[in-house]
This record gives sequence, structure tokens and C-alpha cells, in this order.
Amino acid sequence: MSDWKVNRFWKNASAAPEGAGFGIFLDTRPVRTPAKAPLVVPTQALAQEIAAEWGAVTDRIDPDKMPLTRMANSAIDKVQTQKSEVAELVAAYGDSDLLCYRADNPDSLVKRQNDAWDPLLDWASDHLNARLIPRVGVVHSPQDPGAIGRLTQRVHGLSNFELAAFHDLVSLSGSLIIGFAAIHRFRTVDALWDDSRIDENWQIEQWGADDIATKAEEFRREAFFVSEKFFCLATKKT
Repeated sequence: MSDWKVNRFWKNASAAPEGAGFGIFLDTRPVRTPAKAPLVVPTQALAQEIAAEWGAVTDRIDPDKMPLTRMANSAIDKVQTQKSEVAELVAAYGDSDLLCYRADNPDSLVKRQNDAWDPLLDWASDHLNARLIPRVGVVHSPQDPGAIGRLTQRVHGLSNFELAAFHDLVSLSGSLIIGFAAIHRFRTVDALWDDSRIDENWQIEQWGADDIATKAEEFRREAFFVSEKFFCLATKKT
């Protein structure tokens, strides 16, 4: 389906083999992306979850309640048509990775950043063969081109569906390394999200929370979790 404003007209939503993947069907009608391409995903697990989103529609389609469908649409309509550009955009986060820009005070914030972020950089060095170097302050300082090149190669190696999810993991966290840690399950998705919000949480502790900012943060957190779920489903072959 390409029209997100239609009323529900189907009785059943289901997933079934289609070509080299799995399609989603509303009764016997195949779902299509906004660009009119068949909504065919690589795994049965992902197709079943997307079908469940369509099955849960009660009256009119609400895209905000169908995040897996939206991400699959992006993988097909956007990533598939410009994969190299998307991969380069995502990989560029490595040269200004959140984990590499540290505070010089107060000591409590410095310690919190070091305790959470140093092990992530060590993991990337050991498992991704890419050592990124932290520095104090917010002024950009380029990382080793060799390390960035190796990380970039890994990004380009992701499938269209993996890259669609990985894009959001990286952009929402501000860290290429956190994105890789999520898909390699170095830490739980909860812990990694908290790692990405150390500065924001410290500010809240000092000055209190803002209702509007809190709601926006909750939305971003949910999107981060959905992206990790989508990535896992897109790679699950059973």
C-alpha cells in the first residue's frame, strides 16, 4: 500500500514467500511501498512483524504506529536506490564520533564519560580494527584515515535493510561506534542508549527536565529501540 490515509479494507494481514524474500499481503493483495515497489523483505521474521502492524490497524492507517513498515519502505525506496551515498553519510559519523569528544570538567562528568565510552572505543579497536582517539573539547579533529576507512568498508558491507536500521542507530546516538556495538550486541540496547545520553542526562541532573524535551527524548529512544529490533529481524533467517 502506498496511500497512508486509506481506511482499513482488509480482513487479514499475512506474510508469505515472495521471490527471494517474503511479502506482506492484505487478504490476497500485496502491500507496496510509497514508491509503488513490492514490499518484500529478506526474512520471514521481519515479514511477520510487519504483517502484525497491518493486522493491528483498527480504522485508518497511522504511520506512527507502524515503524517497521516505515523502515522497510525506506530500505526499498531510499537505501536501495542510493546505497553508496547513504553508507558514506553514515560512515562519516566516525570522524566526529560522540565518544571522542570529552568534557574537561566537572570531574563527575569526565569520569562518567570515561567509564562508559573508553570500553566502547577499546572494543572497536579490538573487534573492528579501528582505534578512534578521544580528545577534550568540541572542536573537530580528524581521526586516523585508516581507521575510518576500515569502518566505512564495514558500513558498505551491510545489506539495504541492515543499512536502513543502522542509519538510524548511528544518527540517533550520534556515534558510529555505538551503532556497531548495537548490531554486534556488545552491550544491551538499553545500555547503549544510556551511553549516548550521558551529556544530556548530566544536564538534566543539574538543571531539571523540560517537558517538551523529555517527550522528544522518549520518541528518539523508542526509535533507537525499533531500529535495533529491525536490524535483528532483517538478519534472522529462521
